[in-house]
Amino acid sequence: MISSPVRIAMGAALRYWRLVRIDATGKRRIKEIPEAQEFFLLSFPEFMAQSDVPDTLIQRQLLHWMKQANQGSLQATSRQEEQQGFLAQRCLQCFISHQIERVCLKLEAQFGADHGFTCNDLLPFVLDDDGIRQQRNPTRSVATPYQSLISDILQTFEPEQSSLATWATRRVKHHKELNAFLLEHGVYLVSDWAILNDTRPKQLQRIFTQFHGLTPVEVQQATRLLENYHAVYRAQRLLARQTGTQGQCLPPTTEQLQQMAQRLFNQTHEMLAPEILMTQLQEIGSRLREYRIYVRGGSLPTESLDAKVNDTNTLSERLPALEGDNQDTDEQTEFLSFYRQQLVECLDQAVAQVTDDQVRKLKRKDPDKAEKFLAALQLFHCQELSMSEIAPLVNLQAQFQVSRLLKLKSLRADIRQRLLLQLRDRIFEQAKVYTTPERLQTLNQQLEEVLSEQIDTVIQEALTEASTATTARKQTLPSSLFAQRLCRYLDSRRN
Repeated sequence: MISSPVRIAMGAALRYWRLVRIDATGKRRIKEIPEAQEFFLLSFPEFMAQSDVPDTLIQRQLLHWMKQANQGSLQATSRQEEQQGFLAQRCLQCFISHQIERVCLKLEAQFGADHGFTCNDLLPFVLDDDGIRQQRNPTRSVATPYQSLISDILQTFEPEQSSLATWATRRVKHHKELNAFLLEHGVYLVSDWAILNDTRPKQLQRIFTQFHGLTPVEVQQATRLLENYHAVYRAQRLLARQTGTQGQCLPPTTEQLQQMAQRLFNQTHEMLAPEILMTQLQEIGSRLREYRIYVRGGSLPTESLDAKVNDTNTLSERLPALEGDNQDTDEQTEFLSFYRQQLVECLDQAVAQVTDDQVRKLKRKDPDKAEKFLAALQLFHCQELSMSEIAPLVNLQAQFQVSRLLKLKSLRADIRQRLLLQLRDRIFEQAKVYTTPERLQTLNQQLEEVLSEQIDTVIQEALTEASTATTARKQTLPSSLFAQRLCRYLDSRRN
């Protein structure tokens, strides 16, 4: 047993014997490991009452004991050495679990409020093992195809190259399932500078032309900026890597920006200030990020999270004049009234088609799963229950299982695409009544872009409503147009 004075150990040392884990219901739990606590405090008694501990020194020693036991597994190893290696590993696993949680908390602080997720949504993806599965002697365990993230971090860690906290952070941010979840919520964990670094000029030209619809002049200017960015920033980064220097793509220095500006001046005879060049590069990076999120199945941001669903000013302002610069107000009102009607009708069709398709897919695999899907969809959007509240009602164990069943981001994206195609065709046909043949071609070019913005507003309001639902709002009618029409459809299926 641990003596009374040693029990006062507080602060950062706790991370070496308290394991952050996810229980069977998907909830975060802290698990005390008494044998790891006793081992740590007996091994490092000088830190028992400190509020901070030298992590690098401690981790190097723990790693040494763990590897020593591993090397001894091929020879005669004493029981004491085996036990020492095992407990050293448990202490390191506890530390890693806390670092994983810190990364998830930081992601929530950075993106959670705007993109509709919390730390608790992220943890089940990365805290996928508490180490109990491993044998008492970890050095003699049989290899299995599966490897938890904690084990992966520990086995791939090289103390000469980085700290354990830094390495754990890097591995979490590169975790495949976590990144897939974040992409569904519109978050892509790569810096603008890394995106610019690995985007070829021809790729940029295609993306900016086909995806963003920019003019040839805008595409040419962006291409020139990217080429000069590569000539300075990427060239220097490649040189640094050849000398053994590695790390994240940090923002370009003032000196690098000045070098880029000089190169641009030699080409265009226009001198840009470093801060202006920085802004333009960030804008290019932001556009490339939007494209990457889109092609990876994520959602795209809209201009405002507070945009009103029924606000059609954008439609009337962005489209070319329907008849002339002084078109009749009655005709304008009539056209916008037609638009509102068609938006609802097309949304109803898109909701029904996409939901029916998903139900059919699930029924082919598991009819019971299809019924759970419809029930969970109704509870989430129409009764505004949380994922954790829905789970027991549909015989699931945890909120992340409900999230995986519903795949709301994918569902919304499919509905959005069908809605855009149907609405665009109807609006274009109706516009022929009000506009001249000369302006019809211009209208056709702008229509999809404008309608896309309008539809993004509809989808985004549904996302915002779902992510900010509170107890006070439950049992009330959903306020977003998307949720209203979806609930109407779900009610019709039951009746």
